[in-house]
Amino acid sequence: MFGKKKYIPIKVPVESRNDTIPGLGQSCPECGKWYTLEELSGNYGVCLRCNWHLALSARQRIEMLCDPQSFEEFNASMAAGNRLNFPGYEQKLDQAREDSGLPEAIVTGRATLGGYQVVLGVMDSHFMMGSMGVVVGEKVCRAVEEAIEDECPLIICSCSGGARMQEGIFSLMQMAKTAAVLERFHQKGYLYISVLTNPTTGGVLASFASLADIIISEPGALLGFTGPRVIKQTIGERLPENFQQAGFLLDHGMLDLVVERNRLREQLILLLKLHQGGEAW
Repeated sequence: MFGKKKYIPIKVPVESRNDTIPGLGQSCPECGKWYTLEELSGNYGVCLRCNWHLALSARQRIEMLCDPQSFEEFNASMAAGNRLNFPGYEQKLDQAREDSGLPEAIVTGRATLGGYQVVLGVMDSHFMMGSMGVVVGEKVCRAVEEAIEDECPLIICSCSGGARMQEGIFSLMQMAKTAAVLERFHQKGYLYISVLTNPTTGGVLASFASLADIIISEPGALLGFTGPRVIKQTIGERLPENFQQAGFLLDHGMLDLVVERNRLREQLILLLKLHQGGEAW
């Protein structure tokens, strides 16, 4: 027909990446495979095709890690304000609260893991990409202080794009503030475990997320202070491939463990057991 000598094959439709339908499901951002919410929750939010670890909400991660009904949240009502009158910040905060169902980008509280008492902090990337402002820094500090008072281990699960630019120097100040209270925690001799998830970057990685006794990451997580283009321009050298991914950082001594999400609770319980003192086995 139409004198054509051959036909170009029609391309097979590619599954849409980063496609999310609220309340129904989403596709894997790495390979594009579509999952219902039930399928994702049944596998801890990990893609069955490519093993990509999709983002979890703070509530999902708390449910995954903690003993049933053991989590008791504190400082739940703390929320950011627009002290610098940054244009559009109130609207962004309102949207973030609607998207995440949280007043801020971190949830903190007491819980038990395998029967061991801990203070737990979990960041949520659905709230302005888990950015750290004054309230996030204050909630981290209060969680550390609660762990000191309770004389128990501290676990913080980070997921963040870094300091929140809408809060200016006040957000950057949280780096020094969280580092200072963690130094007091370490001087007391208590155990701090940091869990890094995709992505953990900027001021969060450069402060409390990297100041733990044991640093764990999920596979494939992007971990770095700034982007590769800025680093390359600064040092003027070619950068190794995947130098900001968890596997590379583990190989070069920047991480202690890379743990699959479905083994994370079991690994944390083992670490708590090994640090309980006396006979751990």
